[in-house]
Amino acid sequence: MKNGLYSIHVVLLDGRAGKGSGVVVFRDGKILGGDAYLFYTGSYAAKPDGTFKGEVLVQRHTPSPDASPLFGGPDPVGVGVTGTYTDTGGTMNGTALVGKASQIFQATLRKLADAD
Repeated sequence: MKNGLYSIHVVLLDGRAGKGSGVVVFRDGKILGGDAYLFYTGSYAAKPDGTFKGEVLVQRHTPSPDASPLFGGPDPVGVGVTGTYTDTGGTMNGTALVGKASQIFQATLRKLADAD
């Protein structure tokens, strides 16, 4: 991934209903981001061919009585991701292990600003 601030829009796959949006910073192999209820920390490795892979830990920072975040229980959730990127954005696929169930998702990333 190119260093920058990205919007992220996530949809669950595998017949499950759910979606979420937030922002995420990719910078020099580190991932930081969040939304109204969750924050994300992790790392990634990008290749010059436009692909990347990484690991993210998703944790809840604010409980909500009316919303159910995608991976939002009280326990941190580990997520493995792979994706492709260009100068302006990318796509990312991943699998989150939530309790004993896997949640497969796809995310669209749109670059909002440089982070050099």
